[in-house]
Amino acid sequence: MRTAFGMKFDVPDGYLNTASIGVPPAPVADAVAAALQDWRTGTGRPADFDEAVAVARAAYGRLVGAPPDRVAIGATVSGLVGLVAASLPPGARVLVANGDFTSLSWPFVACGATVEEAELDDLGERSGEFDVVAVSVVQSADGRVADLAALRAARDGGTRVVLDATQATGWLDADLGWADVVVGGGYKWLLSPRGAAWMAVRPEFELVPRQAGWFAGDDPWTSVYGLPLRLAVDARALDTSPAWYCHVGGAVALPWLAGLDRAAVHAHCTGLADALRTGLGMEPAGSAIVAVHRPGAMERLAAAGVAAAARAGAARLAFHLYNTEADVARALDALA
Repeated sequence: MRTAFGMKFDVPDGYLNTASIGVPPAPVADAVAAALQDWRTGTGRPADFDEAVAVARAAYGRLVGAPPDRVAIGATVSGLVGLVAASLPPGARVLVANGDFTSLSWPFVACGATVEEAELDDLGERSGEFDVVAVSVVQSADGRVADLAALRAARDGGTRVVLDATQATGWLDADLGWADVVVGGGYKWLLSPRGAAWMAVRPEFELVPRQAGWFAGDDPWTSVYGLPLRLAVDARALDTSPAWYCHVGGAVALPWLAGLDRAAVHAHCTGLADALRTGLGMEPAGSAIVAVHRPGAMERLAAAGVAAAARAGAARLAFHLYNTEADVARALDALA
């Protein structure tokens, strides 16, 4: 067991795969296990989960710079982005980064927008030609960080900016509250169970609640039957019914992450990643994700007991709160 930033983790040595699945702090796993025990024994009740949903919602808002009334909940990033895509007018033009994660780009294509790809570093320069720029804050494949200053300038120029912060929130020290939409999944850097996602939306960007169900009601427990439509007046109108046990974990993990010294977290994660880069003769990049293009890298890492992922022809390694210099050394021994 390791202790990091005041939390205990049952994470194995050499676990460098947070960009695929984050390992929860022990109290997060314990909370989920207790809720599952209530389910198993028939003592759980639906309304018991309302507080967890509210706590996780508010904490996500703190992490990305938005008040709780601007945060909607969902199950996946693609489902939430789909609401954005379906709300755009016919013929809307959307710019995305070349090779970005498809849960962000595909919903716009599927909803009929005209979607073009450009190099990540060119998005800000080309944004004036488009109605929307949609981009991952940190690229899943290789950890490159988007030019947030250029994107913010694009928004000031009238282009809507949609950010997928799934690979960023939890380690990246950056202000995202200016963006029109900030969406993210919980099961990577936010150390929560898979099945919970959140989306912060600026109020002037009106989205159509096309998935409206009982949990999108102004008072869900009094609007479960019959017409008329009685939606919440804030971002909760975009909610889908919560995956309860995922939010139980999120209600423990997200407030803890939101309360950490963000600069210290950023320095820890990127410091370890850049130490690996330096050891491999690569330039520092200021990202917690490292893509290693070396023949046989995945096989060598696996043989050394290092958990990583194969992405876009490279071995992808990711450093989070629970990683240490010993993890860097193990990876270097395998790859150098």
